[in-house]
Amino acid sequence: MTEQKHSINWVTFLLASVAGYCDTATFVAGDSIFSAHVTGNFIVFAAQISAGSGSATAWIKLITFPIFVIAVMIGGWLAEKSEKKYRILLVEGIILIACGIAAFFLPIFTTLEEKMVTYFIVMVTVLGMGLQNAFGKLFAKETHGPTTMMTGNVTQAALDLGNILRKGSAGNELAISGLQKQTVTIGGFLAGCIIGALLSRWVGLSAMMIPGVAIVTCYLQGEISAQKPEG
Repeated sequence: MTEQKHSINWVTFLLASVAGYCDTATFVAGDSIFSAHVTGNFIVFAAQISAGSGSATAWIKLITFPIFVIAVMIGGWLAEKSEKKYRILLVEGIILIACGIAAFFLPIFTTLEEKMVTYFIVMVTVLGMGLQNAFGKLFAKETHGPTTMMTGNVTQAALDLGNILRKGSAGNELAISGLQKQTVTIGGFLAGCIIGALLSRWVGLSAMMIPGVAIVTCYLQGEISAQKPEG
């Protein structure tokens, strides 16, 4: 079977942007819940509990963790069932598009409380982000590194930068290359955070359609590229 072809820089930048976008969008418009870096919800939960909030709005943040775990398991299953590694991202993109559509129409056609609709959209977004995390672990060579959590990438960038400052750029190609790769990842995540914050504040969680369309487009572009003859 013909494999998809993608630029590693493009895939890394896109996925990091999507993760930053979704994480910020659900935090801004989804009751301060992280969808990509779900362990951050433990901190928000603990902060709310310590402030005396024992309501469901605090405890519901813990639900993101089992949903994330289930999503990663589904990602592993998808990887086993399909020879196309990017099929996981296609499913993620469809999920995010569905989230955006649901966020737009559910308040119009349902009698559910707005909070319940919001939590539903956020949890489904967590499902999509879990698939992206699974993709990053299963197919690590497709990106420059983790695309959903930046702490490790920033650490590596700092090490490479320190190496260059101490030893100079001459003969230090490995550190320079590493710093360039981390710049793509971190820059993509930051760009996604900014755009996600602005759009989600403007249109709410219906803004999830945008990263979904971007990922589906990435998948289709790879399919088209794979069909082109070499040479």
